Amino acid sequence: ARLDAFGVAYIEGGFPGSNPKDIEFFERVGELGLKHAKIAAFGSVRHKDKAADEDPGLRSLVESGCEVLTIFGKSWDAHVTRALRATLDENLRMVEDSIAYLKAHAPIVFFDAEHFFDGYKSNPEYALAVCQAALDGGADALVLCETNGGALPYEVATITATVIERFPGVEIGIHAHNDGGCAVANSLEAIRVGATQVQGTINGYGERVGNADLIVIIPALELKMGLHAIGSEHLATLTSISLYVAETLNVATNPHHPYVGSSAFAHKGGIHVSAIARFPEAYEHINPELVGNLAKVVVSELAGRASLVSKAAELGVDLSDDPALTAHILEDVKERENEGYSYEVADGSLALLLHAHLADRVDHFKLESFRVIAEKREDGRVMTEATIKVHVGGKRFIATGEGNGPVNALDVALRQAITVFYPEIEAIELTDYKVRVLDESIGTNAVTRVLIESTDGKDSWGTIGVSENIIEASWTALVDSIEYGLSHLKKTTHRA
Repeated sequence: ARLDAFGVAYIEGGFPGSNPKDIEFFERVGELGLKHAKIAAFGSVRHKDKAADEDPGLRSLVESGCEVLTIFGKSWDAHVTRALRATLDENLRMVEDSIAYLKAHAPIVFFDAEHFFDGYKSNPEYALAVCQAALDGGADALVLCETNGGALPYEVATITATVIERFPGVEIGIHAHNDGGCAVANSLEAIRVGATQVQGTINGYGERVGNADLIVIIPALELKMGLHAIGSEHLATLTSISLYVAETLNVATNPHHPYVGSSAFAHKGGIHVSAIARFPEAYEHINPELVGNLAKVVVSELAGRASLVSKAAELGVDLSDDPALTAHILEDVKERENEGYSYEVADGSLALLLHAHLADRVDHFKLESFRVIAEKREDGRVMTEATIKVHVGGKRFIATGEGNGPVNALDVALRQAITVFYPEIEAIELTDYKVRVLDESIGTNAVTRVLIESTDGKDSWGTIGVSENIIEASWTALVDSIEYGLSHLKKTTHRA
């Protein structure tokens, strides 16, 4: 339903006869009430020893009830003879017969010419003959598949242009894989020379190293090539749809993903940030709002005062009228980064640091001590127990928590101690925990950086801890996470 609302024209739902999950999908897809996108069922041409109307795969496509059916067939002569073990003429008949059978039962049939670019380079006339067989069977579109993912953009452009010239008026599509890192470029080149259908996946997910990434292709079409793909209104949800699909698949997002990554429009060099205010086009190839993303200023050892002032404003702190304080904070940040801190991914810790310099930071609790014990039990399980002593609200509390690791155990114990004073802590959830050894050559004495990602269900923030002791680094990041979360919740609740 989200892809439908996003504005894509076709959604391939898999092979309806391959497994129970795909069968159930086609049985239930009507419940989605799609308003724009058409569901396509996918399969292959008939078996070489079966008639089209007797082939179970083709029959399952028809029985899916989809108005769009897509089948693939081989267009590489060597693939036909060596993998399929059929003659070249047999393969042509299989393609034409299969499409003719499907066209008798469905209004739209697409033909995916598998390994087309390898096939064309091996035997151009045969690859084109396969396309002609598909058209003779009644195919509504020819989709040229760069199945191996090894072709280069200039090759795809030249070959696609030849196909378009050979079959004027026929809808030509491109289906690219990313094995050579060129799936997006190959897709755009095919469209540049006249292809009108592009196949791909959200975020480029797919077998081996992935398929053509629609999250990159769509804005390139709309904003760079002046073509209509989904329209500006839907384009503004590009970042949202990318994150939604990643979350649904439980896959970590790439902060450096073009257009939609959290770092796609991030600026940290002082000169860059100063220039952005006057001439954003110098370092932003598009307005990030067009794709639902935001410009972001990060603070690092490269930062100048403009960077810090801009980033502080993003975090709700106004430093514009206090250059002396700004310079002092900047030196502190640089010293901390020299110790191993990295505030590029730790907005929560940076905000707390800013408020500490402004002398208006509110600490919700004070640590007296903590102790962590790991115990390997007889049944093989390893349990971690943490005991903390904290002062909150003028009282001293001791709490013990068990967890599946030191951070989890400390988090449980801390919540037990302070929840009575701050019940809103229940809204704060730790979502990610990363550890990085900064100087591996030192061995076990190396400095460790811990990064924690947290959320309150609406906003997310990162916090950081650095120490030679991984438990201490974890505690620092955990405390910052809770402290920032509690302060943030109070501010948002007050605004509401």
